[in-house]
Amino acid sequence: MQFAKKLRERVRRGEITSSVRIWMSPHVRAGGRYRMEDGEIEVDSIELIGFPDITPELARESGFLGVLDLLKTAKHGRGEKIYLVRFHFLPPRRARSSQKAISQQNSAGQPLTASNE
Repeated sequence: MQFAKKLRERVRRGEITSSVRIWMSPHVRAGGRYRMEDGEIEVDSIELIGFPDITPELARESGFLGVLDLLKTAKHGRGEKIYLVRFHFLPPRRARSSQKAISQQNSAGQPLTASNE
């Protein structure tokens, strides 16, 4: 999945977790992972919605000022179907491994083992 440059940092921080896309057919699938610069986007869900479902609240949740701002970006080519994609950002694998190792240390900073759990 591609994101406008102005949205990418907020996607990485987890502030934006939904996107409205206007496509001919779905370009992503639930559970799929898609490269985004230094990490991946994992799609949690994708659903077909209608124009009345695109509210100012949904536009802001998707990182836009309002519905018109969102629609300018969401329209891709000849697409006519509107999809709501919910997702989360996954940092690079190296960073995920480091985060996992840190979470597996006890409060004294020692790795968790059977003897100190």
